[in-house]
Amino acid sequence: MTRKQTPAPVAGPRVTVIGAGSWGTTFGKILADGGAQVTMWARRPELAHEIAEAKRNSQYLSGINLPRSMTATHELSAALDGAEQVYLSVPSQSLRENLKALRPLLAGSDAPVVSLMKGVERRSGLRMSQVIEQELRCDPDRIAVASGPNLALEIAREQPTAAVIASNSQETADIVARAARNRYFRSFVNTDVVGTEFGGVLKNLIAVAIGIVDGVGYGENTKASIITRGLVEMTDFAVANGAQPETLQGLAGLGDLIATCQSPLSRNNTAGRLLGQGYGYQDVVKQMQQTAEGLASVAPVLQLARAAGVEMPIVEQVKMVLDGTMDPRDIAPHLTTDDDTPQGERTQNGQAGGGGALRRALQRAFDQFRNGGRGASSDRS
Repeated sequence: MTRKQTPAPVAGPRVTVIGAGSWGTTFGKILADGGAQVTMWARRPELAHEIAEAKRNSQYLSGINLPRSMTATHELSAALDGAEQVYLSVPSQSLRENLKALRPLLAGSDAPVVSLMKGVERRSGLRMSQVIEQELRCDPDRIAVASGPNLALEIAREQPTAAVIASNSQETADIVARAARNRYFRSFVNTDVVGTEFGGVLKNLIAVAIGIVDGVGYGENTKASIITRGLVEMTDFAVANGAQPETLQGLAGLGDLIATCQSPLSRNNTAGRLLGQGYGYQDVVKQMQQTAEGLASVAPVLQLARAAGVEMPIVEQVKMVLDGTMDPRDIAPHLTTDDDTPQGERTQNGQAGGGGALRRALQRAFDQFRNGGRGASSDRS
């Protein structure tokens, strides 16, 4: 009697993650734990060696054991050899130069290219997906972006969370979401790339403001006011630039905003706290081990806001603190108004009054906190 053969497990996709900082390495872990064969590209040979041999990244993810299926190299061509999906996790202001090196290596490939970055290019004001499309000269349907309440160290410790994957192509979003899913991480999908990217960018700016008021010593009332008004600013700006308002009420907007504003793990929150404690901009940059994307995005976001006729008092005051023209103790963007006439509380994309989806989204978030995090997401699975 012949013994029944157990079928060999189906190998997951071969994926490459460009950038081995805390978020790039964490996303590599997410993909590996979901079954993918992951190759990390690290700029420094010693970091690539540590990931490949010791399965550790002690500089950026201290104490975390990485999956055995993850490897790493500092050679770009080796990292991309045979890649079926490519994930980008480099500082937003250096993305373009990294893409110039990637372009010849991806010529002829139809692999999805996924942005894990949350920034706006300072010189051009372009979103990361736009920079990718320009430099790789590829079909925008191949490009996807990932965003959500994703603090790297918590996810590396396998604390449950979710993200949203957005692409102009539903098929591309679905392919990436299937790879970026495991027992502690779930990916939802949408086709609103503009809203998903701007949600990730704008929440960083609000988190800097929250850090500033925290550093000054102001309390929860001030922070809650700024978070709530900040979500209105985020929605106004994103919608004016072509986003769907619902996206800002989901994981890439409200979800990411809450996580980033309330956590000491947030780089942008930390940078703001240092500003609030009286450190100058250059001193803050020197003290930060990793890039706080919000600091570089303030100026280009304000330029885009002015071009679209959108008022952003929170971001304006953050810029004044960064420029040294406002004492951090004077920051109070939620009090800004043109005159003393009482105003209706505008809660959604130019509307005033007590209703609206934004109010319901906020209520859902607070209900989930009270219920220990239980509740459904509005992003489509």
